[in-house]
Amino acid sequence: MLKRETAHRWGVAAAVALLLTAAPVFAASEYPLQPAGNDVGNIPSLQRGARNFINYCMGCHSAQYVRYNRLAEDLGIREDQVIDNLMFAADKPQETMTVAMPAGDAERWFGQSPPDLSLIARSRGTDYLYTFLKSFYVEDGRPTGVNNLVLANASMPHVLWELQGEQRAVFEVKTATDSEGIEYTRTVFKELELVKPGRLSPEEYDRFVRDIVNFLDYVGEPMQLQRTRLGVWVIVFLLVFGLFAYLLKNEIWKDVK
Repeated sequence: MLKRETAHRWGVAAAVALLLTAAPVFAASEYPLQPAGNDVGNIPSLQRGARNFINYCMGCHSAQYVRYNRLAEDLGIREDQVIDNLMFAADKPQETMTVAMPAGDAERWFGQSPPDLSLIARSRGTDYLYTFLKSFYVEDGRPTGVNNLVLANASMPHVLWELQGEQRAVFEVKTATDSEGIEYTRTVFKELELVKPGRLSPEEYDRFVRDIVNFLDYVGEPMQLQRTRLGVWVIVFLLVFGLFAYLLKNEIWKDVK
């Protein structure tokens, strides 16, 4: 479940640096978001997502609003497993999920300090995160060697490239006519083409990304797991109470014509 994986520390750590902005060449809204289909009630997925996040993201990005012991309780992970497999930058399970990288070094290396990702799923949405992590493509001339269809000119490198492989974006030139009848051409995106396979198959990579997104969705509001469980009992109570109320009403009004 929590098998410890080898991570490329800070180089592989920025898996979801989604807030580094740049002027888009290809408008993000033009690229359709794919449904993440995540389920925060899927505990095995959350466990895998925690492992993936720790190994591939947390060298740069914190999730400072969540404590390790809360994570262990919600995800059904023993404390010794948390200590051995998840705690690389903390000494006690009561600590929050912060990073050891000094903010000054991070700003010098990446242009700005990588953001905390505790609320990224709530601010951007799970579909955005899922599509973003699947939409890197090789582009010559870029400082990182890649670009992204969802966030054009994103500053982060594709740190999951060994898992997904390398893709290239295929564009095509189309001719259109404006309202005045004047023809013009524009370059539009056609498809992503895999040019170098990664360690994971496309289906495995999709699940890997979905698990990360699922974990970030949980991190954005850990109480939602308890709220969902409580909600089921509330519905059951209301149904039972409604039945008794209906029977009581019939008994009280049975002699009223």
